[in-house]
Amino acid sequence: MRLVALVWRNMLHRKTLSLLTILSVTITAALVVFLLLCSEGLEQGAEKGYGPFEVTIGAKGSATQLALNTYYHVGAPTGNVPFTLLSELQKDESVDRAYAMTTGDNYNGFPIVGIEPGYFASRYGTEKQMAEGKMYGKLGETIVGSHIASSLGLHIGDKFQGAHGLIKGLEEAEGEDHEGDSAEEEHHHNFTYTVVGILPPLFTSDDRAVFTTLDYAWAVHEGQDAEHREVTSILIKPKTLLGAQSIKTKYGQMNNVQAIYTSKAVADVVNVIDKGTGALTVVTIICILLAAGTILLSLVAAVNERKKDVALLRLIGKSKGFIWSSLIGEGLLLTVIGLVLGILAGHLGGYLSREAVFEYTGLQLQSFQFMQGEWLLIAGTLGIGILASAGPALQAYRVDPLQLFKS
Repeated sequence: MRLVALVWRNMLHRKTLSLLTILSVTITAALVVFLLLCSEGLEQGAEKGYGPFEVTIGAKGSATQLALNTYYHVGAPTGNVPFTLLSELQKDESVDRAYAMTTGDNYNGFPIVGIEPGYFASRYGTEKQMAEGKMYGKLGETIVGSHIASSLGLHIGDKFQGAHGLIKGLEEAEGEDHEGDSAEEEHHHNFTYTVVGILPPLFTSDDRAVFTTLDYAWAVHEGQDAEHREVTSILIKPKTLLGAQSIKTKYGQMNNVQAIYTSKAVADVVNVIDKGTGALTVVTIICILLAAGTILLSLVAAVNERKKDVALLRLIGKSKGFIWSSLIGEGLLLTVIGLVLGILAGHLGGYLSREAVFEYTGLQLQSFQFMQGEWLLIAGTLGIGILASAGPALQAYRVDPLQLFKS
C-alpha cells in the first residue's frame, strides 16, 4: 500500500475530526495573515504618510494631533496660525518648500483640504499625473482622491456643496447649538465645488480627501480680512536636517505656535498602536496553541482508533518507519491544507475589507502582497504540525502488534 494513499484514506476516514483540525489551522493562519497585512499597511502608511515634510507648524497643542490631522486627515486640528507665517518661511534660507493648508469642511464625511497645487509635485513627484482631468486652478475647482471617486461615483464636471466640520454630523454628536451657525451653513450650501480632476491611487490618506485652492476656507467662512487670515497648518520641506532643527527652534518659540518634527510625532503614534496590537498578538498565540492542540488530539484519536490497523500493517511486513511516516504524514497533510486555505483566506479577507479598513483607519492593505512574515508563518506552522504529530506517531511506533490480538 502506497504511503500517500494510506495517509489520504486515513484522513477521509475521520472526516469530522479532520475538518475541525483543518478549520482550526485555517482560522489561525488567516488571522495571522490579516494582522501582517495591517502591520505592513501601518508601516507603509507611516513611511509614506508625510512625504518630505520633516517639519510641521501649527497651533500649540498635541504634536501627534497636529501630525494626524495634517497628513492623515484624522481628528480635529489643534487650531489656526497666521497666514503671514507662510511668507516668512518661504523667505527662510533653511526652507526648500513650504505649503499652507486649510481644513474644516467635509463632503459626505471626507475632508475638504485647501492647499497649493505644488504640494503634489513636492510630495509625490512629477511622475504622478492626474488619472483624469486637470489640477485645480481657481476658487471652487477641486480634485478628489481615488477612493472618494470610486466610493461616491464622482466624475469630472460633477458639482457638490460642502458641509461645516471635519466629519458629517459632528456638531450634532457634540450637541452644539446651531442657531448661531445657520447663516454660515446656508453660505456653505450656496458655495458650489466642481470636480475638475481625479487623482491616481497614491496609497496614502490623500486618496480619501478632496483638494481645492487654499482660499476656499476664507471664501466659505466669511469674516477673515486679508491682514488676519489664518491657516490650519504649514508643511515644510527643509533643505537639510540641520535646517529642520533651525526651523523648529526658530518658529517653535512663537506665541501660540508649535513646530514639530513630523517623523517623531508619527513614530509616537506608531509606538502607541504597536502596544495596542500586543493584545492581538497574545490572542494569535493562543489560537496557534489551540491549533497545535487540535492536531495533537486528532492524531491521538487516530492512533487509538486504529491500533489494530497499525498492528495488521506491522504483521504484513510494514516497518515501524512506515507507520511513523504515515502518522506524521497525516498530521502534515492536515496542517498543509489548513495553512494553504488560511493564507488564501487571510489575503481574500484583506481584499474584501480593504475599502472599509481604509475608510475607517486610513490603512492601505496591499491584500495580494506576499510578506516576509508569511515565510515565518509557513515554517512555524509546519514545525508545529510536525511536533504535534510526533507524540502520537511515537506511540504507534512502539506498538507491539502481537499484544493487540491477545484476549
